[in-house]
This record gives sequence, C-alpha cells and structure tokens, in this order.
Amino acid sequence: MKRIILSSVLAASFVIPSAALACDGAEHASVEPKKVTVAEVASWSKEKKKFTPVDANGKSTRESQGVIPGAVLLTSSSGYDVKELPADKANKLVFYCANESCGASKQAARKAMEAGYTDVAVLPEGIAGWKKSGQTTAKPNS
Repeated sequence: MKRIILSSVLAASFVIPSAALACDGAEHASVEPKKVTVAEVASWSKEKKKFTPVDANGKSTRESQGVIPGAVLLTSSSGYDVKELPADKANKLVFYCANESCGASKQAARKAMEAGYTDVAVLPEGIAGWKKSGQTTAKPNS
C-alpha cells in the first residue's frame, strides 16, 4: 500500500509543474500580431503617419521585388538581433515578407512582440501585394 501512495505522489509531482508550464507558454503562443492591408499602409505613407516597415525577406526576394521605401531590412526573419529594430518600443512596426504564402513576417513580428514592442502588425500580402496594388518600391540598400 505504501508503494502505491508513494508512486502516486511522485507521479503527481512530475505532472503538475509540466501543466503549469504549458499554461504559461500557451498565453504567449496565442498572441498574434494584428493584420493590416496594403491600402491602410499606403494611406499612412501618403498621410506621412509615423510607422516603420520591416522587411523579413531574403536578399534574392529583395533584389527581384524591391522593398517598401524606408523599410528596415532584417538580417533574418527568425535570427535577427532586436537591435536592428527602432529603439522606441512604442514605434508602429509593419512586418512584411514575400506574399500571403510566406510566414517570415509573422515569425519576425512575434519576435518583436516578445521583445516588448507594443504596436506590431503584419502585412500579409507582402511585397507582392504592395507591388500589385501599384505602390512604389525601392532598391534594397544591402
């Protein structure tokens, strides 16, 4: 009888911390960046509203498609150093990548949110949607 009770106590001690950790992680995993449209971002640009486009594309996509003018060019969508972003964590950041099939912008935006940036959005249409709608692009500086 003592063995059964001891086994139950040991089993419970391993289960409870794991469950608690899962709840903590689930909170952060459910936080998603808001989505914005090309029309919204284009209107901010036209109205000279303060925001920073953040390009999560690779070099070849940037060279073939261009970038949104004024964009911060990340070194990597997942491994970038947060110091690549503006220092002010309240700055409006709009992450984008190639197109709606690409997940790099979402991944990069989550990293910014985890680092404490408070106004983070993703442009799901990416640079392809930006160009398709007739918006201006720039040549990448890198």
